[in-house]
Amino acid sequence: MQNSYNQKLFGLIIATFFISTSGVLGKYIAMPSEVIIFFRAAFAMVFLFLFLKLKKIDLRLKSKKHSVPFVIIGLLTGIHWITYFYALKFSNVAIGMLSLYTFPVIIAFLEPVFLKIKFDPIYIVLGLLVLLGLYILSPTLTFKDTTVQGIIFGLISALCYAIRVLILKKYVSQYNGVLLMFYQTVIITVFSFPVLFFMDTSGFQSQLPYLLLLAILTTAIGHSLMVYSLKFFSASTTSIISSVQPIFGIILAFIFINEIPKLNTLFGGALILATVVIESVRNKKK
Repeated sequence: MQNSYNQKLFGLIIATFFISTSGVLGKYIAMPSEVIIFFRAAFAMVFLFLFLKLKKIDLRLKSKKHSVPFVIIGLLTGIHWITYFYALKFSNVAIGMLSLYTFPVIIAFLEPVFLKIKFDPIYIVLGLLVLLGLYILSPTLTFKDTTVQGIIFGLISALCYAIRVLILKKYVSQYNGVLLMFYQTVIITVFSFPVLFFMDTSGFQSQLPYLLLLAILTTAIGHSLMVYSLKFFSASTTSIISSVQPIFGIILAFIFINEIPKLNTLFGGALILATVVIESVRNKKK
């Protein structure tokens, strides 16, 4: 039993590492965010489709009623990706990822609404700690500051991600995790296709290897493993265990693009991640 739990936990950590590569790739790829997201979704869609066919998994919906929630989930994922990439480009990998990682606390606030569970007042304290952490990340608090703009986009991304996880949680027991990710990439590909006609795609050939990495490693494999883990862990617990993602991202950014976070970023980030650790301990006791 313990081995089975450890294997699932290891799978979640591997998923987190693969997803954390999005920070470096999102910052490095020299294309508009919307165009990156189209190719990310389109390439991942093809890879996931081939995998599903190989495994002979039925692609059909189990109910027509699921179509609207799945479109909403796909749109939320697309907005989450685009705003996250804007956060990376306006600020840096550390601030972009740390802003995104306010989503565990957002989930904790929204879970009572979506899943009809009792709200725990401790989340007010954790929410205040997160706000303090965000203030330390960028103490200037002026909208002209690109760091502040990056944080705002990161928070929008976190909100979309949180809502997406909570809606998705209702379907993980009914559908294969890879299939759920496939549906999302289809929706994003369809809705983001028009960007090819009015945004710059001239860097496609030179950026192709990095787009493929983003599509296959980060998206198809990483996100599918993450969705799969929702079968075994609660939405809060999954987000909390995966909170090492910013740490992975900051290390990768240092290695590959020589990005060194400032002292206030480390302090603010430590405070944000501390709330995640506190919640992790609380969940374990429960």
